[in-house]
Amino acid sequence: MKFRLNLQFEERFAERTRIAQELHDTLLQGFLSASMQLHVAVDNLPADAPSKPRLARVLELMGQVIEEGRNAVREIRSTHRDSLDLEHAFSRIWQEFPIHKEAGQEIGESTGFRVIVVGRPRPLQPVLCDEVYRIGREALINAFHHSRAKSIEVEVEYAAKHLRVLVRDDGCGIDPQTLRTGRDGHWGLTGMRERAERIGARFTVRSRVASGTEIELSVPGHIAFKVQSKGRPLRWFTRLYPRKAGVETTIVKEGDK
Repeated sequence: MKFRLNLQFEERFAERTRIAQELHDTLLQGFLSASMQLHVAVDNLPADAPSKPRLARVLELMGQVIEEGRNAVREIRSTHRDSLDLEHAFSRIWQEFPIHKEAGQEIGESTGFRVIVVGRPRPLQPVLCDEVYRIGREALINAFHHSRAKSIEVEVEYAAKHLRVLVRDDGCGIDPQTLRTGRDGHWGLTGMRERAERIGARFTVRSRVASGTEIELSVPGHIAFKVQSKGRPLRWFTRLYPRKAGVETTIVKEGDK
């Protein structure tokens, strides 16, 4: 099974690289060319032209789209995410949420967020690490956007036989119908289940209305972890994480202390 999964990972990496290249060479380059031509047109307009402010705003929006597109291409091509830094990648997700009002709540500021690491972190298969991150990220984004929670946590457990990621919140919960069929036009839960199935992981959602939500991903160790050469421990890795197995480490986001 592991050989088959590795082959699938390699095939998907090749496909993602091809898609990223296509996006860069067509969509992004087209936007950049249009933006440059619009710049020339705006510069040639009289300073008091009524349309100039609107066109300047269009240029600003195009610049944002181009930058977001570059970031998306970079994400697609990046399958070498540091597999020893999964928890730190999760800890940075809250920074994606600027302070704004939604349903009477200030997202990112009033919501407590922390990452808990259980066990000694171990190197992960790079492409699998990327998939695990994307599943966890989707769960966290949903929690920040929809749960109206006061507290959100993600727990990463490195056990002998599995890698487990648990995202939990104390928010409004998910209604049973959404749990069964998902939300119209939204593919969050469905996409997470499909990703989990592709990497041979178990995906579980536990939620009750007004009682919060738990989303759990468990990947068998023989699939998740890199095989280390016997008799050659990662000394530098031990120095980075000098803690005993089973000890819980908490990373708390700035401002929550």
